[in-house]
Amino acid sequence: QVQLVESGGGLVQAGGSLRLSCAASGRTFSSSDMGWFRQAHGKEREFVATIRRSGGRTLYADSVKGRFTISRDNAKNTVYLQMNSLKPEDTAVYYCAVTIRSGIRWYVQDYEYDYWGQGTQVTVSS
Repeated sequence: QVQLVESGGGLVQAGGSLRLSCAASGRTFSSSDMGWFRQAHGKEREFVATIRRSGGRTLYADSVKGRFTISRDNAKNTVYLQMNSLKPEDTAVYYCAVTIRSGIRWYVQDYEYDYWGQGTQVTVSS
């Protein structure tokens, strides 16, 4: 079993920054790819970013590329999402997730992830 706990959400003005954290327990963290997803009110959950188990490679949705940075600290079993230049359209509940798949391709669909955190609300005011 895996437990994921997100933190760091809140209310910020457009152009501001937030750093989300996701603490993992219950599984060898360093052997799993991690991802961040988000779900705005009334919309489907969407992919934001993912990081390989080694931490050396990352992939971003086009909507956040150049503004968001995903990183991980395997010693602390934690993955981060640094969000800069926030826009009102970034408003959503943000979820971290872990996949037990170990292939070489990227995992960007929510059904490919096996464990999820409870989510943290990010609200960007204009």
